[in-house]
Amino acid sequence: MGLVGFLVARFVPVARLIPFWGCGFRRVTGVPCPGCGLTRVAERFAHLDLLGALEANPLGTVGAGFFAATIVLSALHLAFAMPVPELLLEAREWRRVRWLTGILFSVNYAWVVFSYTQLAYR
Repeated sequence: MGLVGFLVARFVPVARLIPFWGCGFRRVTGVPCPGCGLTRVAERFAHLDLLGALEANPLGTVGAGFFAATIVLSALHLAFAMPVPELLLEAREWRRVRWLTGILFSVNYAWVVFSYTQLAYR
């Protein structure tokens, strides 16, 4: 399914084909939501425009990279019975992961709002 998603992002201009596509939160409030730019990230990442994807939503670009890596790992697992890595963390490590995730989310959202306001003034 992930491969199908990347192929759609690569070959189908979803945002241009569907008239109601876009962020309803931004349309109502004028402020972008934390997920604003993810369609552009998928499209640009699928076209290997990594700098453009980073500009649209940095954390979304990292997520798309992990997503692409899992597609490759899944294909290797299916083709060659390659073992799948298992992530085991202790409670203290999970707490750090949760804090880091919250901080990264906040910084990313600040970037999305800042970049959107910069585009509005151009």
